[in-house]
Amino acid sequence: SLNYTSGTTGNPKGVVYHHRGAHLNAVNNALSWELPKHPVYLWTLPMFHCNGWCFPWTLAATAGVSVCLRHVQAAAIYGALREHKVSHFCAAPIVLNMLNNADPALKQGLDHPVKAMTAGAAPPATVIAGMEAMGIAVTHVYGLTETYGPCVVCEPQRRWQGQDATTLSRLKARQGVASPLQGEMRVINPVSGEPVPMDGKTLGEIVLRGNIVMKGYLKNPSASEEAMAQGWFRSGDLAVWHPDGYVEIKDRSKDIIISGGENISSLEVEDVLYRHPDVEEAAVIAMPDETWGEVPCAFVKLKEGRELTQAELIAFCREQMAHFKAPKHIIFTPLPKTSTGKVQKFMLRKQLA
Repeated sequence: SLNYTSGTTGNPKGVVYHHRGAHLNAVNNALSWELPKHPVYLWTLPMFHCNGWCFPWTLAATAGVSVCLRHVQAAAIYGALREHKVSHFCAAPIVLNMLNNADPALKQGLDHPVKAMTAGAAPPATVIAGMEAMGIAVTHVYGLTETYGPCVVCEPQRRWQGQDATTLSRLKARQGVASPLQGEMRVINPVSGEPVPMDGKTLGEIVLRGNIVMKGYLKNPSASEEAMAQGWFRSGDLAVWHPDGYVEIKDRSKDIIISGGENISSLEVEDVLYRHPDVEEAAVIAMPDETWGEVPCAFVKLKEGRELTQAELIAFCREQMAHFKAPKHIIFTPLPKTSTGKVQKFMLRKQLA
């Protein structure tokens, strides 16, 4: 079958799937999420998205119930959770953030356990903490269209028990380890191809191989060859490898900001912006600068009725992180998104061009 990438770079590619990969990913979803028999699953993601592509078969295998939404809105989601006693749902971090910031009245009456799976971007720790406070257990997974969706899972560890809420949320925001049927995952030096040290500091690229990896891109042999260099699928995601084997993405290779020779993770800056109580959504990209080469530029959507100046938000960031990492410019505006809720950073770059 054929699935297309989301087009966050502006150029969707046709990904060729095989039946074995789809079958294994469907089983993988049930194993890595510990799905019981007869789950009630709420669709907040479209079935054409890689996260939703194999879930219909996962639900068939577990005799599950599908609850579909016409519009992804906080009132509709909370209403469905209560009315249908939904046990599981998947949502991009930006959707979880919407639920987190919803009117408190909408959150009332949720009196049964709910599990949420999130992927598509690194979820801010504040978002995970907010969902957990409502009794919604969040599992962070990682995957790409080229891997049939989720293939890496942040499985909670026993030794995490007893950690304070902030620390626990940051641990759960990691991408995790290869899911049961994925095959192999490594973090490598993108030049030498050798694995980076498992020290939680050295930056490398996530690579994967196994039966849950695409056959290639449709009618695009050059892109296929580049993506499958040395027999591994090159994700383009830059991460560190922790001593416990868990990976943590720091940024997409194309989103790293190089300022005065120093690497700045756009995700790190976005995480700090999300900590501000007036910020609803944030995205950070590189902005050309005559002195430093590049500097961080933030696009921010404020919560309804809130007011905040550029100077105030920059000062807040400088209190939370190294000054050179803080945004130098902030533009207050709604963020362009794909149909699955991923921010289209290439559109933001066009605004700066």
